[in-house]
Amino acid sequence: MEHGCGSGSGQCSCAGSTNKEQTWPSVGEEAAFAPVRVENAPCARVNGIALHAQDDRPDDDTVRQRAYGELLRQAAIRQGLLPASDIATDDGIQNEAAVAAIELLLEQNLQLPQPDETACHRYYEAQRSRFQAGEQVHARHILFAVTPGVDVVQLRKRAEAALLDARCRDDAAPQKFSELAASLSNCPSSANGGDLGWLTVADCAPEFARELFGHTEVGVLSRLVHSRFGLHVVEVIERKAGVAQDYETVRGAVALALHQQTYVTALRQFLQLLASQADVEGIVLETAATPLVQ
Repeated sequence: MEHGCGSGSGQCSCAGSTNKEQTWPSVGEEAAFAPVRVENAPCARVNGIALHAQDDRPDDDTVRQRAYGELLRQAAIRQGLLPASDIATDDGIQNEAAVAAIELLLEQNLQLPQPDETACHRYYEAQRSRFQAGEQVHARHILFAVTPGVDVVQLRKRAEAALLDARCRDDAAPQKFSELAASLSNCPSSANGGDLGWLTVADCAPEFARELFGHTEVGVLSRLVHSRFGLHVVEVIERKAGVAQDYETVRGAVALALHQQTYVTALRQFLQLLASQADVEGIVLETAATPLVQ
């Protein structure tokens, strides 16, 4: 079973979110939007649409993600993919109709050329470690879970303090990480000092696996690991190298990885273009004044 915290042993009870708050990396005629009313308080907005309630101020990363989602929602309305009567919310959660319209918007606007053999070979040679079979990592972690209503700024500060504490431990006190996990971690693995056992890529959520596999680091990672479940302080105890696979065996996986890379680039450019044509208040977004370049 896949777990965001990486536990393949079934000890972890982390579960994926079922809401529709999106995570995002041609403008037509103006349409009517239904803004969230905000009075007597500064608020981040996109074309007058509030991105949070007047008595709430999420961290900048959250506001930025909501801004990107709102840019896409409004673009879907302008292109006739979503009714102008669609109501915006101030919590970043898109309704099912908006999510479907945004997916169609991206499908119609993002130009995604298929990677050729030369590009695939080049990527395979540069990223061989990503395509090994059977790589295993013995790790433990301290999870700072993101739950509804949590103060993300304070959560990050706590996670960063724990990371510093774990990295500055005395070599004569190897149990320090286990003690921190037992007292701080929101994962059931805290009862075992945060130990997740031996993991494979299949045991982990993709964003967690990317930080653990295909690397050589051993010890407490120098960075917080972000996953859909929260922030993790991670220690790699030991690694077992995988077996290299020849190009033909992993050709499909290589092409998929390159396609995803192209998608992320195209999406970023599209969002930059939308941001350059919008009235954005209270948050800084990257903009681009030129057409998309693939």
